[in-house]
Amino acid sequence: MRQGSDPADAAPKPALRAIPPGLHFVSTPIGTARDITLRALDVLAGADVLVAEDTRTLRHLMEIHGIPLNGRPVIAYHDHSGEGQMQRIIGLLAEGKSLAYASEAGTPLISDPGFELARAVAAAGLPMTAAPGPCAAVCALTLSGLPSDRFFFAGFPPSAQGARRSFLEDMAGVKATLILYESPKRLAALLAEMAATLGGARQAVVCRELTKRFEEVLRGDLATLAEEVATREIKGEIVVLVDRAVPAEVTEESIVEALDTALRSMSVKDAATFVSQTLGVSRKIVYRIALDRSQG
Repeated sequence: MRQGSDPADAAPKPALRAIPPGLHFVSTPIGTARDITLRALDVLAGADVLVAEDTRTLRHLMEIHGIPLNGRPVIAYHDHSGEGQMQRIIGLLAEGKSLAYASEAGTPLISDPGFELARAVAAAGLPMTAAPGPCAAVCALTLSGLPSDRFFFAGFPPSAQGARRSFLEDMAGVKATLILYESPKRLAALLAEMAATLGGARQAVVCRELTKRFEEVLRGDLATLAEEVATREIKGEIVVLVDRAVPAEVTEESIVEALDTALRSMSVKDAATFVSQTLGVSRKIVYRIALDRSQG
C-alpha cells in the first residue's frame, strides 16, 4: 500500500555492521518516519545490496535516518520488473550476499510485488528472513473497534463494477472482519456497492491517512458511511473494514440439506461433526438427525 513518510522525529542513527547472508524483508513506515524499527534500520545499514519497490522512497527514508549508501547498489524491484531483475537478485543471494528488500510503505508482500520474489527465493532454497513492522491493515484493525480474533485481508477490490460486485458477493458470508484497501476516488462507489451487497446495516469503519497528520477514522453502518462519503472529497490512503457476517438462522431443513451433502462422502460421525462446526449448532442434535438420515 503506497504511503508517504513524515521526516519528523527520525530515530537515532544505527551502528554500521554486517548482517547475515540472505534476503531480509524490511517493513517501512506507512506515515511517520519514526515508526521504523531499530532492527529495520540495522538491516538497511548493514546489507550488501538494497532492493526496493521504489528506490526514491527508500533513499529518502535512509536520508531521514542518517543511513549512508556508501556506494552500495540499489536495485528496483516492482510490478513491472522483468524476469532478468529477479534472476539478478537470486544470483546475488547465491553468491552469499545480504540483501534488504523494502516495500514502498508497510509490510512487504501485503499488496506489494515482493510475493514473487519470496516464492523464487524459497524455491531456490536460499535464506530469507523478515524485520517486522508497520502494516496499514493491522493498524486499521486496531483502531476499528471491530472483532479482531478473526479477520480476512482482501487487498484491493477490482475496479470494474461487475468484477467488484462478484468480489463482494464472494465475501458476503465470511465470518471474519473484512479488511480492504481502496483508492479515495473509488471509495464512495465501493461503500455503496458494499451496502447493496453485504447489507446497509452491517457495521464498518473507514480509516484514512493512518499515522499521518490528517489521520481520520469514520465509523457507522455501511449505508450511513456510503451516504457520508458521497458528499465529501476524500483524499489519502484508505483502509475499509467491515464487521463479520451475521450468522444465518439455522433450521432443521438447513441441517438436513447440509447433512445430505456431507453424507455422500463422509461417515455419519464425521458428517455430524463437520455440519455442527460449519453451522454452529449442537453436535448432539446434528448427530441425531444424521442417524435418522442414514437409517432412512
